[in-house]
Amino acid sequence: MEYTSGAASWQKVLRRAVVGLLPRRPRQRRPGWSIGVPLIAAAAGLLFTTTATTAGGTALREDRRPQLTQLIEDRRVQVAASERRAAQLRAEVEEETATLADSDGPIREQRDRAAASRQDAGFTALTGTGVTVELNDAVRRADQELPDGATNDDLVVHQQDVQAVVNALWAGGAEAMSIMNVRVLATSAVRCVGNTLLLHGRVYSPPFKIVAIGDPAALRQALAASEGVQMFKGAVNDFQLGYRETVSTVTVPAFEDSTALRSATVPR
Repeated sequence: MEYTSGAASWQKVLRRAVVGLLPRRPRQRRPGWSIGVPLIAAAAGLLFTTTATTAGGTALREDRRPQLTQLIEDRRVQVAASERRAAQLRAEVEEETATLADSDGPIREQRDRAAASRQDAGFTALTGTGVTVELNDAVRRADQELPDGATNDDLVVHQQDVQAVVNALWAGGAEAMSIMNVRVLATSAVRCVGNTLLLHGRVYSPPFKIVAIGDPAALRQALAASEGVQMFKGAVNDFQLGYRETVSTVTVPAFEDSTALRSATVPR
């Protein structure tokens, strides 16, 4: 058997395909497969050549999930290191300010003024009666079929579900709030990546726990009146998502993230 490559190989394939298409004898009836086989062979060769050229020696369907997982882990480590450095710098600033306040009247005045506003600004931990809301994905076995008409997206907690609870608790008069034991303010952004929660540069997995200090009756009434919360409760009944609402004495930690002002507008 002779092996060839390059232009000579393609010329032979095309020549055989053309010969197969030409009639041989006027009275000879040719079966259909005698025409189809050369065409299929030519198409297969063209397909293999195109695939090899496109791939360029790499996998066409490379799974990037391990790379994304590693990227998220690397960013998490970087955020943790930056937080430790920021905490160290804040402590140094506090120490220098306290030293200057002992001998400088205006600095002492401003320091006392700032200290009086720390609780309202969220920089002190608070303990009191409040409401805890826990949202969780649907529990489903690997071999269990999806409910009728459901998709995988219907079985997980989404960003709008967490936002609906947070907004309802603020509307109900929450004095302080935390998500996953992280203090949040009215300006804190809640983001979801897949079925994980991204909050202040850190990633959290469900169940998502939201704690709010305030009048329990008012907070629960606000949750009951929220359209977004009611939609999630409907999904709880339809797809077995998790929703739990309890009243107890809770503690909300102090806000520990950056307070740098990135943008502001003048109220009208």
